[in-house]
Amino acid sequence: MKILVVGSGGREHALCWAIRRSPLCGDLFCAPGNAGIAEFATLVPIDVLDTDGLVSFARDHAVDFVVVGPEAPLVAGLVDKLEAAGIKAFGPSAAAAALEGSKGFMKDILAKYDIPTAAYGRFTDADAAKAFIRARGAPIVVKTDGLAAGKGVVVATSVEEALAAVDAMMGDKVFGAAGDELVVEEFLTGEEASFFAIVDGITALPLAAAQDHKRVGDGDTGPNTGGMGAYSPAPVVTPEIVAKVMDRCILPTVRGMAAEGKPYRGILFAGLMIDKGEPKLLEYNVRFGDPECQVLMARLESDIVALMLAASERRLAGQSVTWSDDPALVVVMAAKGYPGSYQKGTVISGLEEAGLVEGVRILHAGTARDKEGRVVATGGRVLGVTARGATVAEAQARAYQAIEKICWPEGFCRHDIGWRALER
Repeated sequence: MKILVVGSGGREHALCWAIRRSPLCGDLFCAPGNAGIAEFATLVPIDVLDTDGLVSFARDHAVDFVVVGPEAPLVAGLVDKLEAAGIKAFGPSAAAAALEGSKGFMKDILAKYDIPTAAYGRFTDADAAKAFIRARGAPIVVKTDGLAAGKGVVVATSVEEALAAVDAMMGDKVFGAAGDELVVEEFLTGEEASFFAIVDGITALPLAAAQDHKRVGDGDTGPNTGGMGAYSPAPVVTPEIVAKVMDRCILPTVRGMAAEGKPYRGILFAGLMIDKGEPKLLEYNVRFGDPECQVLMARLESDIVALMLAASERRLAGQSVTWSDDPALVVVMAAKGYPGSYQKGTVISGLEEAGLVEGVRILHAGTARDKEGRVVATGGRVLGVTARGATVAEAQARAYQAIEKICWPEGFCRHDIGWRALER
């Protein structure tokens, strides 16, 4: 098959790596891709939000199957346009992608179908949001309704911090139009985890769980980011938790979305809070997580293309998924200053040597090659140093051993990825 992957991050590098392993994969393209993805795929210089350009490319190059990585083109209706052009695609329709595109829509679906989640309010008026915050007190969570690259969430420990978040999101528009509406919800305690299922509109197949590290600094300090590292499996997500999440969250959502006339196909990513063995849903994302995808693809032994095709063709029933028992762990290397302002164009070396460490693969996110052929940083999160090992501790040791071989003075990483699993 001719396959096109849409995206340019670490998630898409991991997907291209897994897709290239499939016997179903012939020619592989990635738009726009990055310096690391070029090892597996032909890079196509089309932006992820140029939906018409992507459809034209797929049509002109007789692409058989398109895999959409990021949320923005899904919310913008790329899958709808591809399918209208007769091109198979993996991912939800724009209507179904509203589960991530609008946190308010998502929370209303959870409430309607009795899916356990935090109590909440939806607001288009700043004063009303502030009144709700004052009435409920802190800690409390303030979120932009729309897409904000994983950063439009403030977990406020005081009423003043929450009110300031409302002003920043709604008044100062720090996340643009994403802050035109806010969701304010109760603060849930427990342990967070990421759970993934693949869905064909009717059938949902559980995949695996991971744990992400959202805060920028060691010890879970500093501002939220798109994710500074992850590992899989997540010990907190026991088989009993998986059964509860499927029965109480995933399957009611799939049935509910079908009943709403918005059948869901693709990856359903459930952000969970688990307390005393009881899971609640924090939010849904409509794609693989980044950096969770990196560790899932490192552990996946099944054919990812066959699974995604089965989901797009509504024939997941009877399928199964096989995983390596070995844990996988990814450490994100980011540009100094991230998630604030950071320098672009800095040179990274030592990647080949780092990739020779046993069990390690260096996955690229924000990278490109300059005129001299050197790898340079082009984004905030730049590399995902991914390792497998017999234990989380071994995977962690291998990842940090590889990082020591990377020469990038303008980069940094957390040094405690996997701490929850190791503490157990």
